[in-house]
Amino acid sequence: MATLFVVGLGPGGASDRTERAEQALKQAELICGYTVYVDLVREQYPDKQVLTTPMTREIERCRAALEAAASGRDVAMVCSADSGVYGMASPLCQLLPEYPGVQLEIIPGVTAALGGGAVLGAPLALDFAVISLSDQLTPWAVIEKRLRAAAAGDFAICLYNPESRKRPGYLRRACDILLECRNGEIICGLVRNIGRAQQSAQIMTLSKLRDTPADMFTTVFIGNSTTRVIDGRMVTPRGYEQRLGPDLR
Repeated sequence: MATLFVVGLGPGGASDRTERAEQALKQAELICGYTVYVDLVREQYPDKQVLTTPMTREIERCRAALEAAASGRDVAMVCSADSGVYGMASPLCQLLPEYPGVQLEIIPGVTAALGGGAVLGAPLALDFAVISLSDQLTPWAVIEKRLRAAAAGDFAICLYNPESRKRPGYLRRACDILLECRNGEIICGLVRNIGRAQQSAQIMTLSKLRDTPADMFTTVFIGNSTTRVIDGRMVTPRGYEQRLGPDLR
């Protein structure tokens, strides 16, 4: 029985990839994925056959991978960061019953919330929410509801897909919603191109974040009411101060 591996590549280069991911890529005869993600491994595996599709053709991509596996070939479907967080694991699980001869193996990777959080410091050390601002598959009204709920619960928030060429101004809209019940001085941060040569990071207030440009390669972090900047890092305290005092002694 052939295996379809759903491979989370991690947020950046090969150094962020797990050993399981590398083994799956070595075993696969065919590598499938969104063109940008396949390009992340193409140089490392130049002899592999590849199958790519552009954005918005995810289901076509999933069916092509399943059909290749059904024909007896081991296939790797590559996903940026983690395969299950806004990745292809979910649609492949939905389609799998149509392909009873295929074995599916889901391989996790370091998602952008964790990779970007490590760049900034420790912004997600306590309860947090991850929300995508893309309304391609989720209505904006639902996204608004989730933003308000996370803000009301004083969660630290990580925003994926904050803006794109077709969705300008979405980060500003999200910040305006959060500012309805959060102080404009709340500590925030963003990281672009996590784990790649062009990586950059900024820490700022929520008010300043509202006017900061972003794109699909940007991950945004909004702190909770206790988040602060310590020695240049964005830190959400774990809560040990309540037991040990402010100096943790």
